[in-house]
Amino acid sequence: MIKFLDLQKINAQYQAAFQQKLDAALQKGWFILGDEVKKFESDFAAYCGTEHCIGTGNGLDALVLIFKAYIELGKLNPGDEIIVPANTFIASMLAVEQAELKSVLVEPRIDTFNLDAELIKKHVTPKTKAILAVHLYGQLADMDRLSEIATKHDLLLIEDAAQAHGAHLNGRKAGSLAHAAAFSFYPAKNLGALGDAGAVTTNDDALAVIVDKLHNYGSEKKYVHALKGVNSRLDEIQAAFLNVKLANLDNENNIRQAIAKRYVSEIKNPKIVLPKYEGTDDHVFHLFVIRSQNREELKKYLSEKGIETQIHYPIAPHKQAAFAEWNSLFLPITEKIHDEVLSLPISPVMTDAEVFHVIDALNDW
Repeated sequence: MIKFLDLQKINAQYQAAFQQKLDAALQKGWFILGDEVKKFESDFAAYCGTEHCIGTGNGLDALVLIFKAYIELGKLNPGDEIIVPANTFIASMLAVEQAELKSVLVEPRIDTFNLDAELIKKHVTPKTKAILAVHLYGQLADMDRLSEIATKHDLLLIEDAAQAHGAHLNGRKAGSLAHAAAFSFYPAKNLGALGDAGAVTTNDDALAVIVDKLHNYGSEKKYVHALKGVNSRLDEIQAAFLNVKLANLDNENNIRQAIAKRYVSEIKNPKIVLPKYEGTDDHVFHLFVIRSQNREELKKYLSEKGIETQIHYPIAPHKQAAFAEWNSLFLPITEKIHDEVLSLPISPVMTDAEVFHVIDALNDW
């Protein structure tokens, strides 16, 4: 079976370095907000091209902390509307809700799976205060157009970059393309920890100060609490592991892009819709997502051929029980995407033979 994502094989190449980092942490005995966290925050900020990086417990918290920090700064208020792509992972909406803001769902473009800038214009109201640009599956949203809209209407622009580590366009990387960005380092991400982890990146000095307080019980000095914060700190050992893997992120992204290029150029089946990819670095292929009107049949066929696939995501957020207030919405493009998408294996440890087998199987279907 070709695994959808072989995390054991991906992380095996770092095992010796991980062990060294773990041994060093045990020797030092400092496990919360230590040197490894400081180093990762500094190095990841430099990697993204931002002044600040604040490590968090996970990607969802990173996004919530951005929204709550903007509320503390008076740039957002509870009840404000945030434009969100309707087909994103539910965490994007949960972050908005947890910050006591309101998600306004906007349909994506079906060719990129990302926000349709033209449709955003129809949803901007006096209550709209921000756009959440989700770089879904590892492809940058149309940040030039979104920036124009945000500037015209005096809106905050925030990146959900949880799937886009290293994606860049015209010399600027995900994480530096808006007022602030949230990252997840969930183990399956392009830059994955060995547990939950996340980060906020920004060039906004005031925002960074507030996020840094909020994620550590609202404190900048032990036992002195200026804000009603939370406990969402990047774990010292996870930071150490991320420090090991960050140096190889671009190389692993290059391998993903090479596999994607083969998929796009060599899969020739009229029953399969391939993702839009023009060979640029604005897509780092956290996922390689195809579409088929006969998805279940295709998924079963590929399994019989020894190819593991996954569905990202089978149920649209507005059809989830958690958001019952949205269940009557009809969002045809979003619903079509959720009914048809299928994610193929893609990872930096796939062999040429495995890639060929996936292509061959799809062409024979």
